[in-house]
Amino acid sequence: MIAFVRGRVAAVTLSSAVLEVGGVGLELMCTPATLAGLRNGAEATLPTSMVVREDSLTLFGFADEDEKQMFELLQTASGVGPKLAQAMLAVLSPEGLRTAIAGDDVKTLTRVPGIGQKGAQRVILELKDRIGAPVRGGTTLAAPAAGAPWRDQVTQGLMGLGYPAKDAEKAVEAVADQAEGPAAGAPDVGALLRAALRTLSKA
Repeated sequence: MIAFVRGRVAAVTLSSAVLEVGGVGLELMCTPATLAGLRNGAEATLPTSMVVREDSLTLFGFADEDEKQMFELLQTASGVGPKLAQAMLAVLSPEGLRTAIAGDDVKTLTRVPGIGQKGAQRVILELKDRIGAPVRGGTTLAAPAAGAPWRDQVTQGLMGLGYPAKDAEKAVEAVADQAEGPAAGAPDVGALLRAALRTLSKA
């Protein structure tokens, strides 16, 4: 198994990054928040998890080991595959997932596209005893550098999770003041994505 990848960032797409390692470009599927922390031409080290299927080998990349371990743990729950596990990490940080599962917070888990009430209850039932207690000040998703095109990243992140472009754009507008207000610092794409998802869940 490939535990991590270290190399030059050759490309960043809407859902993946390509790292050049020894003259070979490896494509890693990542959450929007993880992608936002990468820059073309810069060196990066990403923990990875390989998902093997009969017709494919897919590498998933993560901001840190906590995110990787959460990704692998989530897939041990019935009905949770790699795509859904990644969607859960796109909506909630590992710490957010621990808090929701430990607190039987079905409502928070159902913010993730593809997880209904029964699915959330199943995840809680199967993982509550294994996920560990929440730790205040735990790891958060990577924050992008100032000036990142957060609107496109959040919009594409929502569309990648299954929302129509029109709904995604409305949600981005609804959270724009959090990123572009006078008191706003460098946009945190992960936080903005979660805020946009909360807006959509209320619609």
